[in-house]
Amino acid sequence: MLHTLWGKAQSWVSQQLVPDPPPAAPPGKLTEATNTILGWMKWGGLVGAVGALIAAGIMMAVGRRNRNNMAIEGAVSIPWVVAGLAVILGSASVVGFLLQ
Repeated sequence: MLHTLWGKAQSWVSQQLVPDPPPAAPPGKLTEATNTILGWMKWGGLVGAVGALIAAGIMMAVGRRNRNNMAIEGAVSIPWVVAGLAVILGSASVVGFLLQ
Protein backbone atom coordinates (compact mmCIF):
# COMPACT_ATOMS: atom_id res chain seq x y z
CA MET A 1 0.00 0.00 0.00
CA LEU A 2 2.76 2.43 0.93
CA HIS A 3 4.58 1.58 -2.29
CA THR A 4 1.48 2.36 -4.35
CA LEU A 5 0.90 5.63 -2.49
CA TRP A 6 4.54 6.65 -3.02
CA GLY A 7 4.29 5.83 -6.75
CA LYS A 8 1.17 7.99 -7.11
CA ALA A 9 2.82 10.85 -5.23
CA GLN A 10 5.85 10.68 -7.52
CA SER A 11 3.74 10.68 -10.67
CA TRP A 12 1.73 13.66 -9.40
CA VAL A 13 4.89 15.65 -8.57
CA SER A 14 6.45 14.84 -11.95
CA GLN A 15 3.35 16.15 -13.75
CA GLN A 16 3.44 19.55 -12.03
CA LEU A 17 5.04 22.29 -14.07
CA VAL A 18 7.84 24.05 -12.24
CA PRO A 19 8.84 27.36 -13.80
CA ASP A 20 12.49 27.67 -14.85
CA PRO A 21 13.05 31.25 -16.02
CA PRO A 22 16.43 32.21 -17.51
CA PRO A 23 18.72 34.43 -15.43
CA ALA A 24 18.21 38.14 -16.02
CA ALA A 25 20.04 41.14 -14.68
CA PRO A 26 18.01 43.46 -12.48
CA PRO A 27 17.17 46.86 -13.90
CA GLY A 28 19.34 49.80 -13.05
CA LYS A 29 23.05 50.11 -12.37
CA LEU A 30 23.32 46.99 -10.22
CA THR A 31 24.83 45.03 -13.12
CA GLU A 32 27.74 47.46 -13.41
CA ALA A 33 28.37 47.37 -9.67
CA THR A 34 28.26 43.57 -9.63
CA ASN A 35 30.73 43.33 -12.51
CA THR A 36 33.03 45.79 -10.74
CA ILE A 37 32.97 43.78 -7.50
CA LEU A 38 33.58 40.50 -9.35
CA GLY A 39 36.48 42.11 -11.23
CA TRP A 40 38.01 43.33 -7.97
CA MET A 41 37.65 39.86 -6.45
CA LYS A 42 39.34 38.26 -9.47
CA TRP A 43 42.15 40.81 -9.37
CA GLY A 44 42.63 40.19 -5.63
CA GLY A 45 42.78 36.45 -6.22
CA LEU A 46 45.43 36.88 -8.92
CA VAL A 47 47.50 39.18 -6.72
CA GLY A 48 47.23 36.67 -3.88
CA ALA A 49 48.33 33.83 -6.17
CA VAL A 50 51.39 35.78 -7.35
CA GLY A 51 52.25 36.51 -3.72
CA ALA A 52 51.83 32.84 -2.82
CA LEU A 53 54.16 31.77 -5.64
CA ILE A 54 56.75 34.31 -4.50
CA ALA A 55 56.42 33.05 -0.91
CA ALA A 56 56.84 29.45 -2.09
CA GLY A 57 60.00 30.40 -3.96
CA ILE A 58 61.39 32.17 -0.89
CA MET A 59 60.60 29.14 1.28
CA MET A 60 62.40 26.87 -1.18
CA ALA A 61 65.45 29.17 -1.38
CA VAL A 62 65.75 29.74 2.37
CA GLY A 63 65.02 26.12 3.24
CA ARG A 64 67.72 24.77 0.97
CA ARG A 65 70.33 24.54 3.75
CA ASN A 66 69.56 22.83 7.05
CA ARG A 67 65.83 23.55 6.77
CA ASN A 68 64.66 20.82 4.43
CA ASN A 69 61.15 20.90 5.83
CA MET A 70 60.69 24.54 4.83
CA ALA A 71 61.89 23.80 1.28
CA ILE A 72 59.53 20.84 1.03
CA GLU A 73 56.58 22.93 2.26
CA GLY A 74 57.38 25.59 -0.34
CA ALA A 75 57.56 23.03 -3.14
CA VAL A 76 54.37 21.29 -2.04
CA SER A 77 52.45 24.57 -1.98
CA ILE A 78 53.04 25.29 -5.68
CA PRO A 79 50.42 22.80 -7.02
CA TRP A 80 47.86 24.24 -4.59
CA VAL A 81 48.54 27.75 -5.87
CA VAL A 82 48.23 26.58 -9.48
CA ALA A 83 44.96 24.81 -8.65
CA GLY A 84 43.69 27.99 -7.00
CA LEU A 85 44.61 29.97 -10.11
CA ALA A 86 42.71 27.48 -12.25
CA VAL A 87 39.61 27.93 -10.10
CA ILE A 88 39.90 31.73 -10.14
CA LEU A 89 40.39 31.97 -13.89
CA GLY A 90 37.88 29.29 -14.83
CA SER A 91 35.11 30.12 -12.38
CA ALA A 92 32.92 32.03 -14.83
CA SER A 93 33.32 29.31 -17.48
CA VAL A 94 32.46 26.54 -15.01
CA VAL A 95 29.33 28.33 -13.78
CA GLY A 96 28.27 29.09 -17.36
CA PHE A 97 28.75 25.44 -18.32
CA LEU A 98 26.76 24.16 -15.34
CA LEU A 99 23.85 26.52 -16.06
CA GLN A 100 23.43 25.39 -19.68
